[in-house]
Amino acid sequence: MSNVYEERATMIAAGELQWFVPFGREHCKSHPSAVNLQLRQLQPASELWSSDGAAGLVGSLQEVTLQERDKECWQLRKGVGPADNEVEFEEELYAAGNMVIWSRGSKNQASYVYKAFTVDSPVQQALWCNFTVPQNKKDEVVEQTVCIVQNTCVNVHSVSGKDFISPLPFQVSTLWPTKFGLLFERKNVASEDPVSPPREPLPTVFSMLHPLDEIAPVVCRSAGPFEASRVHYVSDSTLRIVFSSCQPSVIMTYDTVQCTHTVWALRKVTAEEQSMVLKYAHQVTTPQNLMVPGILSLHLRGISKMDSPASPFHGYSLQGQSRMTSSPGLHSRTHSPSISNMAVLSRAHSPGMATPYFSGSQRFNATCHSLLGRAQSLLASPNSSFSDSTAAPEAEPIVPELCIEQLWTEALPSYREKSCQASKVFITTDLCENKFLCFLVESHQQLRCVKFFESNDPSQLIFVAATTLPAKDAAPLENNDAMLVLEANGSLVLYTGVSRVSKVFVSGLLAPSLGLSSTTSQPCTPVETISTPAKAVGRHLSCLEEVVMPSPVSELKGSTKHHESSWSWPEDCTFQQGAPHVLALRDPVHNRVTLVSCLLLDLPTLPQKCLQAIKFILPKETAVKVLIKWYNIYNAPGGPSSHLEWNLFLTCFMTLMGYNTDRLSWTRNLDFEVPLSPVIAPKKARPSEMGSDDDWDYQLGSDYHNQVESRRLASSLHLEPLAATPCMDDLSAPPQLDPSAPLFPHLPAVFFVLHLVYEELKLDDLMRKGARSLVVMLQQLARDLQLKEYIDMYWRDYPSFIKAFKECCVIDAGKCFMIRPSFFQTEPPCVFRWLSSCLRGNAVTPFPYLPGICERTKLLVLSFALYVIGDHSAVTSDMSKYLAKVSAGMRGAVTMEVCGAHHGRVRSSDYGVPVLHVYSGFTLKDLESVPFGVALPIRDAIYQCREQPCSDWPEDVCLLIGRQDLTKQAHKATLLARNKSVSQKAPAASEADDEEDGMGDVDQEVTRLIWSRDLRVQEVRRLLQSSRPVRVNVVHLPEVSDHEYIEEKENKLLQLCQRTMALPVGRGLFTLFSYHPVPTEPLPVPKLNLTGRAPPRNTTVDLNSGNIDVPPNMTSWPSFHNGVAAGLKIAPASQIDSAWIAYNKPKSAELANEYAGFLMALGLNGHLTKLATLNIHDNLTKGHEMTSIGLLLGVSAAKLGTMDMSITRLLSIHIPALLPPTSTELDVPHNVQVAAVVGIGLVYQGTGHRHNAEVLLAEIGRPPGPEMEYCTDRESYSLAAGLALGMVCLGHGSNLIGMSDLNVPEQLYQYMVGGHRRSHAGVNREKHKSPSYQIKEGDTINVDVTCPGATLALAMIYLKTNNRSIADWLRAPDTMFLLDFIKPEFLLLRTLARCLIMWEEILPTEEWINSNVPQVRTHSIIQVPASEDVNVETLAQAHDYIIAGACMAVGFRFAGSANSDAFECLYKFARNFMQCLTSSTPTMGHYNLQTCLSMVLLSLSMVMAGSGNLRVLQLCRFLHKRTSGEMNYGFHMAHHMALGLLFLGGGRYTLSTSNSAIAALLCALYPHFPAHSTDNRYHLQALRHLCVLAAEPRLLVPVDVDTCKPCYALLEVTYKATQWYEETTVELMAPALLPELHLLEQVKVKGPRYWELAIDISRGTQHLQSILIRDGVLYVKLRAGQLPYKDDPRGWKSLLAPSVNNRNPEVRTFKAVQSLQRGEMCETFALWQIKLVLELCESRVLQERRRDPRGARGLLLSSEFLPVMKCSADHALDRWQALRSYVSGQPFADEWDTSMLACFLVYHSIPSVTKMAATDLEENSSFPELLLRFTQLGVPVRALLRVAPLLLKNADPSMGNGVACAIPIF
Repeated sequence: MSNVYEERATMIAAGELQWFVPFGREHCKSHPSAVNLQLRQLQPASELWSSDGAAGLVGSLQEVTLQERDKECWQLRKGVGPADNEVEFEEELYAAGNMVIWSRGSKNQASYVYKAFTVDSPVQQALWCNFTVPQNKKDEVVEQTVCIVQNTCVNVHSVSGKDFISPLPFQVSTLWPTKFGLLFERKNVASEDPVSPPREPLPTVFSMLHPLDEIAPVVCRSAGPFEASRVHYVSDSTLRIVFSSCQPSVIMTYDTVQCTHTVWALRKVTAEEQSMVLKYAHQVTTPQNLMVPGILSLHLRGISKMDSPASPFHGYSLQGQSRMTSSPGLHSRTHSPSISNMAVLSRAHSPGMATPYFSGSQRFNATCHSLLGRAQSLLASPNSSFSDSTAAPEAEPIVPELCIEQLWTEALPSYREKSCQASKVFITTDLCENKFLCFLVESHQQLRCVKFFESNDPSQLIFVAATTLPAKDAAPLENNDAMLVLEANGSLVLYTGVSRVSKVFVSGLLAPSLGLSSTTSQPCTPVETISTPAKAVGRHLSCLEEVVMPSPVSELKGSTKHHESSWSWPEDCTFQQGAPHVLALRDPVHNRVTLVSCLLLDLPTLPQKCLQAIKFILPKETAVKVLIKWYNIYNAPGGPSSHLEWNLFLTCFMTLMGYNTDRLSWTRNLDFEVPLSPVIAPKKARPSEMGSDDDWDYQLGSDYHNQVESRRLASSLHLEPLAATPCMDDLSAPPQLDPSAPLFPHLPAVFFVLHLVYEELKLDDLMRKGARSLVVMLQQLARDLQLKEYIDMYWRDYPSFIKAFKECCVIDAGKCFMIRPSFFQTEPPCVFRWLSSCLRGNAVTPFPYLPGICERTKLLVLSFALYVIGDHSAVTSDMSKYLAKVSAGMRGAVTMEVCGAHHGRVRSSDYGVPVLHVYSGFTLKDLESVPFGVALPIRDAIYQCREQPCSDWPEDVCLLIGRQDLTKQAHKATLLARNKSVSQKAPAASEADDEEDGMGDVDQEVTRLIWSRDLRVQEVRRLLQSSRPVRVNVVHLPEVSDHEYIEEKENKLLQLCQRTMALPVGRGLFTLFSYHPVPTEPLPVPKLNLTGRAPPRNTTVDLNSGNIDVPPNMTSWPSFHNGVAAGLKIAPASQIDSAWIAYNKPKSAELANEYAGFLMALGLNGHLTKLATLNIHDNLTKGHEMTSIGLLLGVSAAKLGTMDMSITRLLSIHIPALLPPTSTELDVPHNVQVAAVVGIGLVYQGTGHRHNAEVLLAEIGRPPGPEMEYCTDRESYSLAAGLALGMVCLGHGSNLIGMSDLNVPEQLYQYMVGGHRRSHAGVNREKHKSPSYQIKEGDTINVDVTCPGATLALAMIYLKTNNRSIADWLRAPDTMFLLDFIKPEFLLLRTLARCLIMWEEILPTEEWINSNVPQVRTHSIIQVPASEDVNVETLAQAHDYIIAGACMAVGFRFAGSANSDAFECLYKFARNFMQCLTSSTPTMGHYNLQTCLSMVLLSLSMVMAGSGNLRVLQLCRFLHKRTSGEMNYGFHMAHHMALGLLFLGGGRYTLSTSNSAIAALLCALYPHFPAHSTDNRYHLQALRHLCVLAAEPRLLVPVDVDTCKPCYALLEVTYKATQWYEETTVELMAPALLPELHLLEQVKVKGPRYWELAIDISRGTQHLQSILIRDGVLYVKLRAGQLPYKDDPRGWKSLLAPSVNNRNPEVRTFKAVQSLQRGEMCETFALWQIKLVLELCESRVLQERRRDPRGARGLLLSSEFLPVMKCSADHALDRWQALRSYVSGQPFADEWDTSMLACFLVYHSIPSVTKMAATDLEENSSFPELLLRFTQLGVPVRALLRVAPLLLKNADPSMGNGVACAIPIF
């Protein structure tokens, strides 16, 4: 037995071989380049293997030259994808010629091209590298890139699409990827400049942390044994980098002089080290300085212009532009040096340029020349061309960024050899997670492995002594924690760390002992060229050292000379069936490695949880030995299949623990089931095919027969059960355990951790079979260790199964050296029992678990502690109360925090469970495999969270609770993304029509939901379209001549054109923010068609015939409005830039007005800030008036309220009042000045800026100057100044800080009522000294000019202040005398201003509106004295204008609210005005009535903005048809503005009532519209578009998360309590417009169709605002069994009865009860689930929920089902006789009694016999004593009521039934 545990397996088997050909090679064959011809000459794999053996191989080899193969290289790596991608895949980076192919592929998916690149010059090197890009102060983003090295530059291409070109200022030998970026190793070109004077060495290693950064030298921090540490540049030319690693961040170098390898830590340089190295470098007299930073920076930045062999006539200057970023869409070949001078800035220096400077052979500690000497030698260089102007003082030193610090140095060899440089370096890990740095020295055929580990400081690594292994080649296997070593004789050997595992047998490969003769010559020493870094990196990438046998991987490394001197095929080698011989290894990925002969080696995986647990608990040395033995046995050639793996595991580990498997009956027959390898044990004789008596005995003794068939067969055939024939071994002495077995001392520890694995498996339905298999080994170990409690527990789990095992083995106490660990518990941990105690409310002890292995146990225990117990600290600080972590010597500290960082998210026990599961990586798919009784509390918690989720939960938590609507909402999808998913074209119009009318981008799918019963949207499009000719219907009377008829038609067309020219203003509001432009296409602008079609022949009518007079420049402003309408379609979230804005600039001068409007629209939607300043000034300097107006208003609106100084300077140039008095007078057009003044108000809105307020106050009353200065259109300028003043001081009221000396209210009141003009004070007083020679106003104020601006300025300054004293100034006069002095339209403005100040007094009633009319008007109408001269027309006009002003006030007060009272009130007045207008004799004239009607209609549209109210639409359509009479251009503009406001943004937008919005509306809806299209006298037409600033998105659009389509959903909107109403809740059917958010308390998606979702606004409106800004998309999830409202409006078709099938948890649980009743319960697993379900129903959590007065949110199981299940289980388990036998220790004759007894004990929580015997239950004669003792054992009272009749001595037999019947069923 002593030799049983020795390693007898000498070989393991590898996986199936596969051919390997680089995918990039096949892809490059289709590339149109010269390398194609070379690659096509390479033969495929099928042609390389010839049938005639060596002759075919040698012939194929002769056809391929080495020079061709040198042009391709590749490397493989493990796929780097998203964190949630669990699929393993490989990535290949292939380079050949000028091409680089990045491909991906996996086992299940063919390779495909991920990215492909083509560069200008041949690729020198291609590699992957990650750059770190800082986002914030703390956050960093890793940018994955591919770096392509050319002769003069490095092309960097990121995964996100960014391209960079980094020029190389010197010749580079190799690039190395690191954790921080790239390392550049400068090529040593000293041999190329033998005549150059000696100078100090310059750095040899440089770094680049980002492609846009400069290349900086790397510094070294070194310290000798007798000197302090010092910092200097890495300038040793004898050091060659051979390896770099990102994790850990280290590099390895090779010293070509000392012939030693050194490991350095690579880190960022500290500030102290930066200052130290720069300080030393600037000390000119210090001999230790290694280089001069100024001279270095001059060289790196290219100030010196030197001739180079590559470019003899050009010196490349990179100063200021050392990097250039190219567009992702541009190919890298466009940066050719011959294209333009700009390309020169992006190109590197010539390769030969750096030759004179980067030479030298001094080492780190060498002394250097001084700065003066360095400069003299530099300037004296023959290749230098420095001038005085480019001397060194002008260059700033390049600050180093990275530093290397020595960690380990190889011991000096006894003799030095030049060619002992490592050709391959890698990091590997053994099975116990020890890390090794391995480097292969091919010249010595050695693999040197250095073990390292982290110190207390994680950034510091500690290296120990190196171990040398004989090897010709090696490759790590990451997934296996091992490495594959190729020995000198060609054998493949598997190592884990430095421990040898076994040889690897690869089917199809030539065995070394068989294929080679014994006289094989040893390989020669490679030539010196192998030691160069360039050759080393070639090895690292893909270029193989030698390929003697040709293969599909046709490539060689080095030259022909190297091929001849390296490994050569022995001449005396004998081929056997053409089998290849392994020569080298390369490209390890996952657990596969590529051989030189292109065979893919797939090694098997490691054992599962049992091996992990054993490895966890054993010491490292023992664990490595055990795992190696298991690995050898499992992977032996001809090993077992996967389904027999467990039998092999039992045989192996039972033997390792000291068992003789031949002596145990249950392990004796395992060898027949497992084809063991000959290297393990001799094969047993195969039984005869005819069978024998032993087969019947084996069948009778099988587990299946004992548990299932024996009782059924005996009962059906009425036979006695047969007993298996006892074996001879059973009659002999019991076997003994061998104490010399490797695992014998650790038997208790191994048993305990395997028991914890068993408990883990019980919590996974998919591993139930594994738990049953494991319990066989555990019961044997428990019997031998005499652990009766464990045996009893296993028997309770599998009563009939465990009963069949009775064998015991003897452990010799004298030789026993067992180690019982401290964590071993005599009381067996049972996870079901622990969860049951938790549900019953009993005290629980910490449950043991293995970190990293028993994670499911840990998660479920914490979930019960959190949900059932309600302990929130269970997942943070007090985890130890519920979990006891099993410690092991090989493990360090395991993180105890599960979600401690997110503790703030755990609001309650319900909400904490999903959060805990998410941060533990648990998904719904994992929950499906949790047993039903255990998962029920978790599902209940998830169900409660699903009903009322928390709005700030992360995406994974929402996915776990089944609320994908919240998950998608958290993505914050942009408008563009939503339009891709929910966008549809208009069905009523063709694509051509959509492009013509400019309204095809309105979201038709949403509008059809909002207005589903009619075609009002199509009607609006018809009314607002201006791209098609209008119908000119004129009746041709007989007496009218043809010429007169043509004139009539043209006059009619001119009237219709007044309406057509006014349509764009309304169309811009209708299509507001509805379009996302394509960056490569211009913005489509609909035509402004001013032609007509005359029926019946549809002839064209045009205004250019000359028959009638057409006003000049009639289409200038309409074209401007058309451009604004087109630009307002662009959504604020669109991705446009300055280039696209300039791209839309028309080439034709006729379209300049449209472009001007387009610029203004870009400012209104916030995109004009992207326009470059150069383009802004370019547009302004052209002097185009419209462009200047649009640009000034646009940039001002984009910078609303920011006080931006650059915009202020831009506006001030156009306002003479803001220029210094001595400045040159500029000829600025009047309208441009008006726009600039309003722009000042916009930029300084609400700031109260004193200087601007003072200037604007004076500009309201600016007098006309001499020589016609300020004499025309003074009204619009004064109004603009008043509006701007009001915006600057918006809402400040009397709190105008620093303006008390200006007397702003008094001055405005004087401007309003008239009086003497005050003398101007300030810098502009000289400009107003000379009076006007044409306008004689004297020193009085012209009220007709100043009154509107002053009135609106007062209204805006005192907006919503309820200042009654100021409001009284604005009251309408109450006498007839005063009424004659005020223009009627001024009464409208005064009434409006007064109501805006008294904001809170505005009421939506007819009485309140009439109350604004003064008493003089009322008395005059009632009784008019005959003696008085009363002007009835004046009174009527005053009345109507005051009513119109009050209606506008109501419109402002209830803008965007859709208030029904306000709507009915205003609609009544609109109908009254319309009746007066249509009457035959209007009392106040058509113009005045039309003006008042237009204002009331606009007020109606403000109230119903975005609602599309049908009654208002009818009014607008009626007025649209009126084109004759006094319906001028201005009235049409007002009517169609009302129509646009009614359908604002296609129903997605409405108006706000904020101060800023009211100011914008006052500017836009000024109640004096232009009389014709060129009229700007009273109001600038461009200001009409400022109403866009008052629009805000408030449409909430439910989108089904499953279909991604808009749908109907019922909303419950709760209003906050105000002085007008209490807290109110209303129901809306979304899509619906929400009220203003500050009025709301909560918005909730109400059931029953969709899952409820509440948005709480009481804590802030940011979340709801973010939803509304993103097009109002609110994702909702349809409940199961429900149909959408569109398909089932009344809810009569919902699927209320879900189908019940066998997969239903309730059905499965009830089947378990039925099995219990029939006595077929072979295991108690299902009974445990019944018990846990019933205990959950009686737990404290659900009892509290039932008592909740707000309503029980119910169980997942129906209340009718639970009592039935419980009653059935109780009746099935009332078996008294079995319990008495169990307590007395009597044997059981019937298996049925055994199974039922186990079920009874489990169901009633009866303790084991040992515990009951300790409490002397037999001596109890009374029920109280029994109750006391059972309470101490933790038995529930309900179970005691069942057990007491059986245990009490004098109990009445009938008592049991009585007690049982008395048990209440909750």
